[in-house]
Amino acid sequence: MPNTTQTGHLAEQHAATYLIKTRGYQLLASNWRTRTCEIDLVMTKNRTIYFVEVKYRKYSGSGTGLESINKKKLSQMKRASYEWLKFNPEYSSFQKTLSAIELAGSQFEITNFIESIV
Repeated sequence: MPNTTQTGHLAEQHAATYLIKTRGYQLLASNWRTRTCEIDLVMTKNRTIYFVEVKYRKYSGSGTGLESINKKKLSQMKRASYEWLKFNPEYSSFQKTLSAIELAGSQFEITNFIESIV
């Protein structure tokens, strides 16, 4: 049985595969982190960079994953996106947006994808 970190990585892999195969995105980075921030997926499509928060819930009893994206989480996501762009200045001319994808159940089913949450 996978631990929480392994389950998170599996959810990120399923989310990336979905976005690549069904939505035409390209993966730039996965599980990117510094000492102070992290980004689950960095994707691109049509000269836009998508900083994607992956939310997984095995059971819906504790609410949906997207419900956990509050003001504080959005602030963290913005800060992380700025950090990523500092390390990858070649993408500075691209449009940027924060996105979220939700997965649920033991099969990591995609239940929601919000292309731009701000």
